[in-house]
Amino acid sequence: MGKHFKTRLIGGDKNSYKELFKRHKSNPILTSKDWPYPANTVFNPAATMYQDKVLLLARVEDRRGFSHFTKAISEDGINNWKIDECPTLEADPENYPEEAWGIEDPRITWLEELGKYAVAYTAYSKGGPLVCMALTKDFVDFERLGPIMPPEDKDAALFPRTINGKWLLIHRPIPANNDPEAHIWVSSSDDLKYWGQHHTLIKARKGGWWDANKVGLNAPPLETPEGWLILYHGVKQTAGGAIYRLGLVLLDLEDPFKVIRRSDEWIFGPEESYEKEGDVDDVVFPCGWVLNEKTGEIKMYYGGADTCIAMATADLKELLEYIKRCPAEEK
Repeated sequence: MGKHFKTRLIGGDKNSYKELFKRHKSNPILTSKDWPYPANTVFNPAATMYQDKVLLLARVEDRRGFSHFTKAISEDGINNWKIDECPTLEADPENYPEEAWGIEDPRITWLEELGKYAVAYTAYSKGGPLVCMALTKDFVDFERLGPIMPPEDKDAALFPRTINGKWLLIHRPIPANNDPEAHIWVSSSDDLKYWGQHHTLIKARKGGWWDANKVGLNAPPLETPEGWLILYHGVKQTAGGAIYRLGLVLLDLEDPFKVIRRSDEWIFGPEESYEKEGDVDDVVFPCGWVLNEKTGEIKMYYGGADTCIAMATADLKELLEYIKRCPAEEK
């Protein structure tokens, strides 16, 4: 039995996989039909706990094709969502020209040291997508920091605390020299505005791998006793189009520039009709997850086929057991 075969199995049945993430029976939990104002699609939501409730900051695409963010809050994170009657955060191209064609795919990180939530998001400028950031205490008023990375760059989120006195940001720049590969990078900053010490963190693989050529961060890094748990996506180009699937990486707790383990195989991919058919087929794309520290349950919120919002749950202990069985990162 080869190395890769052994690492992918959690249970003892060699003919089946154990599901790490289990889809909720009510999926999709939110669609444009639930919105209090006209929208084409709602998807790719950031997620956090706010006042002991689950708060989603959903990407909402209007009928022009431009996106903005609207928050939805629920006691249990599944039902009875209270959705803002109008957009929560809209593009402001007059003052922030980098937002000319909308804002997309937010990730929320609570920064205890600042007493604020950081929202990293993609602004779609005329020069291409780039990473922007805004700070908020209440998801009503936002302090925009503007662009923090040049185009083309996206899929960004902050670590929740400073490490060795620096803020760290995971992001995914795209090479400008027609290089087909796009890797996940990490950069550091003293002030959240100016970033340096750029390092490649997770490389896209080559050849037939599910995550060959292009990878990107999904949910913000999750701190665990075993290390920083990273949820990322890989994009495989096939004759039928691109397929977006998810994998896990474990980073060293005090040296997040160091990859400890990485899953060989994807752990979650488009299977249901609401994931396989929509504005963009064959996409599962989370921008947030929340952990119940008492039970260890993780709720992962994701966009299905760029059309709806769905949720899947996992046990943190099982995720850590799985990733620790995966191969050590090759030097």
